[in-house]
Amino acid sequence: MKILDGTWVAEALKKDIVRDVDRWSREFGRKPRMAAIVVGDDPASHSYVKSKEKDCRQVGMESILYKLSSTISQEGLIECVKSINEDAGVDGLIVQLPLPEHLNEQEVIEAIDPNKDVDGFHPINMGRMMIGLPSFVAATPAGIVDLLDYYHIPLQGKECVIIGRSNIVGKPLANLLSRKGYRGDCTVTLCHSRTVDLPEVTRRADILIAAIGQPLLIKADWVKEGAVVVDVGINRVEDNRTKTGYKLVGDVDFDEVAPRCSYITPVPGGVGPMTRVSLLKNTMQAAKLRDMPLF
Repeated sequence: MKILDGTWVAEALKKDIVRDVDRWSREFGRKPRMAAIVVGDDPASHSYVKSKEKDCRQVGMESILYKLSSTISQEGLIECVKSINEDAGVDGLIVQLPLPEHLNEQEVIEAIDPNKDVDGFHPINMGRMMIGLPSFVAATPAGIVDLLDYYHIPLQGKECVIIGRSNIVGKPLANLLSRKGYRGDCTVTLCHSRTVDLPEVTRRADILIAAIGQPLLIKADWVKEGAVVVDVGINRVEDNRTKTGYKLVGDVDFDEVAPRCSYITPVPGGVGPMTRVSLLKNTMQAAKLRDMPLF
């Protein structure tokens, strides 16, 4: 069993981004800039955005954080999005999800300029990605494909099972892995909470990707011997042995499953760092395209 070390791979990929940022900054007289909107005081959201800010500094980019009240109206949030859309000094924009329940996430996503949509969630980017046109690809699926590619894990003709059909991970990842050609050509099965006899399906997988948000759901008898397992889940579970009173676990029971795998991602330190480096890559792409927008 080998670890798919997302932290190590992300650091390696950042070296290329540093070179791109340096060249671009010298040419245009400023650094690429990412803006992030955070609504409310959710500790996990703020922690994640701080990590993104740190990533930007590490590669020489700038970041701007907009902290908005949890009571902001839909109109107020969209007005903030539109003002950033119009700011020529901002190349990429993310709205940290989830939003408070009174806000319509999809409406907010659709308000983002597709040319600044470095999360890759706008319907225009999603649609273009689906048919293989240039677009910003959702960060987590892009990061997973980069991770598999970095470790030279064969994809062509392999059976891939994805558990979870979200618009953020499952659906775009299924499309990417089933594309014709390099970094694709998988036979993909997309599973979800209503899939009949889920363990029977997952046992067929050469590559098993868990993104369903249920802690430690995947057990050893769900996994084929020698499979590659990618755990997208990040779940907090109570643990009185830690200072915080909780620990982070994935959707996969790592201790049970790891001995059966050829490769497996840890949680944390697997998919998470790859998601963040994908945001940097998308922001660099947005900066390069600012005078020649995709749309």
